[in-house]
Amino acid sequence: MPIFLIILCVALVSIDQLIKFWIVNNIDLGSVISFIPGVSLTYLQNTGAAWSMLEGKQIFFYVVSIIAVVAIIYFWIKTKHNLMLQLGLSVVLAGTLGNFIDRIVHTFVVDMFQLDFINFPIFNFADACLTIGFIFIFIGFLKE
Repeated sequence: MPIFLIILCVALVSIDQLIKFWIVNNIDLGSVISFIPGVSLTYLQNTGAAWSMLEGKQIFFYVVSIIAVVAIIYFWIKTKHNLMLQLGLSVVLAGTLGNFIDRIVHTFVVDMFQLDFINFPIFNFADACLTIGFIFIFIGFLKE
């Protein structure tokens, strides 16, 4: 596994945690602040998964996160021949770890990005990493 993918993963988790630290310490819970045109910052505490599904099931999320991390690392090692798959898995790992750290530290996930131009759930940087990572994985499978 190339070292730059490990560095990328660590960098993405660090960015995620820095953004969340800033949000928690500078924005009141539930407050909405204009960020850039079409995007606002809204500090929310999500005890569920996407769209607040399975709210309050923290033990479930701890177990699923650990299983996901182990599975991602396993596939990361098995896909040495496909850089696109490894890139996708690295970014997905970063997103998984970013939200897992929140669950351990806060017992909830810090969400903050609100898209003003579409009715879409508020999300965080780790969620964006998960989405982008899965796109890379899909492309990697197509190239396979």
